[in-house]
Amino acid sequence: MERNLGFELVRATEAAALQAARWMGRGDRDACDRAAVNAMRFVLSSIAMDGTVIIGEGEKDRAPMLYFGERLGTGSPPEVDIAVDPVEGTSLLAHGLPGAISVVAVADRGSLFGCREIVYADKIAASEEVRGKVDLNASVAENIRAVAKAKGMDMDDLTVVVLDRPRHAELIREIRATGARIRLIPHGDVAAAIQAMLPDSGIDLLMGIGGAPEAVLAACAARCLNGEFLCRLWPRDEKERAAACAAGLDLERVLTVDDLVRSDDVFFAATGITSGELLQGVRFSGRGATTHSLVMRSASGTIRYVQATHRWDKLMRISDLPFDRSV
Repeated sequence: MERNLGFELVRATEAAALQAARWMGRGDRDACDRAAVNAMRFVLSSIAMDGTVIIGEGEKDRAPMLYFGERLGTGSPPEVDIAVDPVEGTSLLAHGLPGAISVVAVADRGSLFGCREIVYADKIAASEEVRGKVDLNASVAENIRAVAKAKGMDMDDLTVVVLDRPRHAELIREIRATGARIRLIPHGDVAAAIQAMLPDSGIDLLMGIGGAPEAVLAACAARCLNGEFLCRLWPRDEKERAAACAAGLDLERVLTVDDLVRSDDVFFAATGITSGELLQGVRFSGRGATTHSLVMRSASGTIRYVQATHRWDKLMRISDLPFDRSV
């Protein structure tokens, strides 16, 4: 894939963030999603690629969601799989809370793991030095001990991120029993997984059950960061279990980065919508806005942070998107 594809993708997350950020704190989740989806679709459709959405948010008859199987790009090479989350943390954005981001990842055609039958997955994310040291079949204490040893830290110095959900009561109890510190987050485990993979982020480990589509996005980030990421599909009920089994999914199998992203050339881009620990949010001024983004490519190992200034008077001359107002 052409190396500048990463910058094309970050334009898509910037556009989604700029449009969605105008709905911050206004309590309308649907408007947040709609604004981001429309902007991201518009930009992705203009990129020189033949893309198919493998990880999206909706079905074909439920526009404006970016749906599974949707074709994006100009239709020219390269042929790619696309994973998107136009707003990761829609509730965060709708309520004006920190940590909402816009995310897109691209990999070679046929390389991304599709998981439409399952909504959730049990996950572990950590940094490069932990690779091969943790196991979803091991106990919580064993995994935390392994992370501490790999990072040369005491267990009570570790910080573990967990989504704040009733289903995690036992997990939280077991983490506390090890002496490790816990940071509970309301939403947004893609950003938290990335933090766990980055050095010196203050986050050492992500554990617990979150969205299965987000697991594929986190695996794309892990491919770029050389981080550790494992997951196991987690059906919510017997109906979902039956659908997964009918689709041939092995619910006992621990999926690795190699299972989730079968490509060595992956691009990943994310832009902050509301300010969080990973990325700053969109900041508006009278003349435009500033965005803060992360762009990565696995083939080169390059990680870039991009702070961009957008001027409405110039941007509106060349764009059909109404960046200067809410839509």
